[in-house]
Amino acid sequence: MIKDITIGQYFIGNSFLHKMDARMKILLTFALIIAIFVCKSIPSLLLMVAITALLVAVSGVPFKMVLKSVKPIAIIVVFTGVLNLFYVRGGTTLFEWSFIHITTKGIFTAVFMAVRIICLVIISSLLTYTTTPTMLTDAIERLLSPLKVFKIPVHSLAMMMTLALRFIPTLIEEIDRISNAQKARGADLDSGGLIEKVKALIPIIVPLFVSSIRRAYELADAMDCRCYVGGDGRTRMKQMKLKATDFGALAVTALLIAGLVLLNHYFTKVI
Repeated sequence: MIKDITIGQYFIGNSFLHKMDARMKILLTFALIIAIFVCKSIPSLLLMVAITALLVAVSGVPFKMVLKSVKPIAIIVVFTGVLNLFYVRGGTTLFEWSFIHITTKGIFTAVFMAVRIICLVIISSLLTYTTTPTMLTDAIERLLSPLKVFKIPVHSLAMMMTLALRFIPTLIEEIDRISNAQKARGADLDSGGLIEKVKALIPIIVPLFVSSIRRAYELADAMDCRCYVGGDGRTRMKQMKLKATDFGALAVTALLIAGLVLLNHYFTKVI
């Protein structure tokens, strides 16, 4: 399960999404997340699913890689769906026993929430799949630049957020390496109940913290050796420029949200 987490990874490509301005991609990602929660009816949800599938196809990211981003949250999807299935009332009652009530509205709500979460994860993952860490840092810094008026170190904040995102895959690989090393020494990490499994994580967590702290110091030393001083006076090899295609994507996203609102208005709402 740990090896299936792909958050923070970048997939090299030459697709339309790869060529888009990173600032616009961040803004459109937030807009699409809002659009996901705007969906209140079956037609609007189907439209959102179609848009998500289209973005995956346009991005050029392998479908297996996209599935890996969904696999780690499968437990959350199932848990959320079960809660809505058992506790949402309304519609026709299909099954009733003790405190468990399964109704048609509960089933629709469970499916809605599951599809929403999956679309949310896929769209968020496409941002990191199609944007390099450097461009992501520059984009976050540009978007947060108005905060400089309040003396907030925008560049440092953007750098910290991007480094944290960038090192998630590295830490995942480190966890896998430490787990294999502990198993080779005879540690039992898989059997036992919940409490035993939690206790078995201690031999992994302690070396992971030590390795993370050492890696952080090595990164700080490397930045010092390269005379890194922050954002003041720093130049960039690649300048970000908004193109007509970026504004076209913004217009399409606005039309999408407007279409979702109209579909919710003209069709019966499910939730």
